[in-house]
Amino acid sequence: MDEEAKRLRNMYQEKKISTAILLQLAFQSLGVVYGDLGTSPLYVFYNTFPRGIDDPEDLIGALSIIIYSLTLIPLVKYVFIVCRANDNGQGGTFALYSLLCRHAKLKAIPNQDRTDEELTTYSSSTFGEQSFAAKTKRWLEGHALMKSTLLILVLIGSCMVIGDGILTPAISVLSAVGGINVRHSQISNEVVVLVAVVILVLLFTMQHHGTDKVGWLFAPIVLLWFLLIGGIGMFNIWKFDRNVLKAFSPLYVYRFFKKGGKDGWTSLGGIMLSITGTEALFADLSHFPVPSIQIAFTCVVFPSLLLAYSGQAAYLMKHSDHVYGAFYHSIPDSIYWPVFVVATAAAVVASQATITATFALVKQALALGCFPRVKVVHTSRKYRHQIYIPEVNWIVMVLCIAVTAGFKNQNQIGNASGTAVCIVMLVTTLLMILVMILVWHCHWVLVLIFTGLSFLMEGTYFSAVLLKVNQGGWVPLVISAAFFIIMYVWHYGTVKRYEIEVHSKVSMAWILGLGPSLGLVRVPGVGLVYTELASGVPRIFSHFITNLPAIHSVVVFVCVKYLPVCTVPEEERFLVKRIGPKDFHMFRCVARYGYKDLHRKDDDFEKKLFDSLFMFLRLESLMEASSDSDVSSLLDQQTKKSGDGQFSTNSDPYSIVDLSIASGDSIVPADSSLGTNNAVISTHQAGSQVEIDEIEFLNNCKDAGVVHILGNTVVRARKNSKFWKKIAIDYLYAFLRKICRGNSVMFNIPHESLLNVGQIFYV
Repeated sequence: MDEEAKRLRNMYQEKKISTAILLQLAFQSLGVVYGDLGTSPLYVFYNTFPRGIDDPEDLIGALSIIIYSLTLIPLVKYVFIVCRANDNGQGGTFALYSLLCRHAKLKAIPNQDRTDEELTTYSSSTFGEQSFAAKTKRWLEGHALMKSTLLILVLIGSCMVIGDGILTPAISVLSAVGGINVRHSQISNEVVVLVAVVILVLLFTMQHHGTDKVGWLFAPIVLLWFLLIGGIGMFNIWKFDRNVLKAFSPLYVYRFFKKGGKDGWTSLGGIMLSITGTEALFADLSHFPVPSIQIAFTCVVFPSLLLAYSGQAAYLMKHSDHVYGAFYHSIPDSIYWPVFVVATAAAVVASQATITATFALVKQALALGCFPRVKVVHTSRKYRHQIYIPEVNWIVMVLCIAVTAGFKNQNQIGNASGTAVCIVMLVTTLLMILVMILVWHCHWVLVLIFTGLSFLMEGTYFSAVLLKVNQGGWVPLVISAAFFIIMYVWHYGTVKRYEIEVHSKVSMAWILGLGPSLGLVRVPGVGLVYTELASGVPRIFSHFITNLPAIHSVVVFVCVKYLPVCTVPEEERFLVKRIGPKDFHMFRCVARYGYKDLHRKDDDFEKKLFDSLFMFLRLESLMEASSDSDVSSLLDQQTKKSGDGQFSTNSDPYSIVDLSIASGDSIVPADSSLGTNNAVISTHQAGSQVEIDEIEFLNNCKDAGVVHILGNTVVRARKNSKFWKKIAIDYLYAFLRKICRGNSVMFNIPHESLLNVGQIFYV
């Protein structure tokens, strides 16, 4: 019943959508989700037969494999199975990882509290102790090696998505622009490459403007593209050879492998490109509900792609020497240039989709502590998912241009793209196996069937792309290896720093022994001490008070914590509690964010924080001096006022405080009678008048000034550490911390209000 109740109160569950709205969303999804998959017909057959077509039977076999690959992988596996494994509507590798972290203790940084599980967006399930899911969960949680292996798999898959974000714009734009010298052979390939590079430069330099103003064009362009390639395909089948339709028989798949030998097996690397964009389909899932994605694919994308590939095959049956630029050769002369323009526009839209997916993935990795701190800019006030990351944008642009200008042909770039896509699919399959067990509680027979079919198809493709590593397939491996080292070293350093801070926490007995003055002069003002600890007093605070003669009258330990959820509602953002006796005037405020949330500007954050503190003190007073009905009355007033979006010391729409009493420094869940509220109070007995005085005291201290205290922590490896650890911590991690954005920049803290406290940790 508890699980069902949680589902009912989940504000992000799928709601009933009218048919008209669903069709409208399906139309809009074409421009965001299917651009990459839709532009594959530009280059698939050339990459499959780079040396030409020797036997028409091979062409029929290749077409048959394309048909069944599109049916089994994008249609059956992704659209109807994988897309259901979304994290409250979010898709992608990190979304699957976050989903698993909520159902098993897999997160490397153990900063979660059980109150986090009461979030409306924190959905998890329970199962019997002897069930297959429970045994799998205990096995994963009991082996640190399995946790590390799972994280490594997620990072590998994420790095390959970044690699695909580099390669897809290169091959899509280069293939589209290649139509220039298909019709005008006197134009050299260098000119085509130059035009492609210019388009790519313009595409990346326009990213900071966002797609808010031109995004409405994407869906009509891609829909027109699908209608054109489907119509041209039908025309070519009718005009050249209708016998290609026999490729729908799986018998020709068997004949292709039987006759082709090693060459046929190698050509699978080109056929693999027909399903590129499938991972982008899942990564861009957050923009639309799953039914709209399914409608768009089954009604428009899937039939158009089948007609497009069949039409090209029909044309090549009569013109086998036109395999290079097969798509453009198959276009009727009367509509050649209009189709060329639409193809180029569709390639740009496809590139934009992969770039957007790359930004979204980096944002998720950043929130989960797996990527160095970079600037994240929201380019639209209306759409939260439209973001821009300058550092990533320029790195991807340079690498994309280098790949385009370096290879200068579709074949090698296609080999590289196929390698990246295949590895991402394998990682998704491995994560989906755990999702089916831990989240969906599927019977082991269904899990076995899914695993066997997925590995059979994707393993076959993977063995083929490995044969092309020396023909361009090495590119995503090198790019992904570089990003993997950066992400893993950053995560490793972050975990080590968190562990040492946990182990070096200051005991409450030592704090209490200092007395209300903390052994110092308490000067008017509020000190916000930023820490990664969600409980306990950080070591940096003891370092601060032992080296300075004074401390602020009010001290608030602020912990900005990211949880494995897509978003945390604003009204559930803060957890507030007291540390020590009242006359110490010490508090803790934990600000919780999901991987899709953005830590906004400091003045806004600071105001919400103080509103939470004032609400905490008022509710604390009511707990001690008033009845439950009075408390409920205040909460009702707060809820009504929060609808107006007003901020005051009498209401706070951003922090609803749980009326539960805690002792010491632990966070405990609210009593069931008041479990709808979402922050926690820890109190000591005092009168109502004293509480009012404390509110006035806090107000006066706030007016006196607020100082942000940040720890400038330096992490170094011990002298007796292993060589690889010294390299990772002392050089790579130190270098990344030096070049990435500091905490003061990430929190937008004014320089005049900033106080840095330095310390060195040896790990």
